[in-house]
Amino acid sequence: MKHYYNSMSRAVTTDWMLKELDIKHEQIQIDLTVKSEELLHLQQINPMGKVPILKDAQTVVTEVAAICAYLADKYPEKKLAPEIHSIDRGTYYRYLFVTGNTIEPALTLAAAQITHPKPATAGWGDMTRVMSTLEALTPTTNWALGNQFTAADIVFGGLLASSVVFGILEASPKVAAYIDRIQQRPAYQDACRAFI
Repeated sequence: MKHYYNSMSRAVTTDWMLKELDIKHEQIQIDLTVKSEELLHLQQINPMGKVPILKDAQTVVTEVAAICAYLADKYPEKKLAPEIHSIDRGTYYRYLFVTGNTIEPALTLAAAQITHPKPATAGWGDMTRVMSTLEALTPTTNWALGNQFTAADIVFGGLLASSVVFGILEASPKVAAYIDRIQQRPAYQDACRAFI
């Protein structure tokens, strides 16, 4: 299994996932700033020219949530996803996909001081709704699915933590407490030591 990675990219989140799983894999560092054979190879694997990429034999997975979901399902014994027929599966998917589809695009535009000209046509609506959603989804105690830490916490909590670290998001006390719980995890500390 190969993990294409750059320490200043979203691949930090998938690196954290791999560290939580504690599975053997090859980490391939990609310098995204220099034209190189590695970068050309990367674009053949992922035409977006982005990392993270997970290559598992002939299977290629891109996008943070997809990689984390794939790995959680590949290693069910690690319990980083609810069982496939669990009633928690829908909530788990919501956390995985609201992060990249709704919260991150809205925060990215806000950080660039851009307001969508027609918020009603954007998948996330407006920042008021995004912030309300973010606050409502942040668990008051424990993790997104209660006592079970899952890939949902890695994807959702990872975005919140990095957004606060990079000054994109001002954390409420509830969000700050959740981020603190996230940052106490040894695998997070190992993957994100440059940002803590």
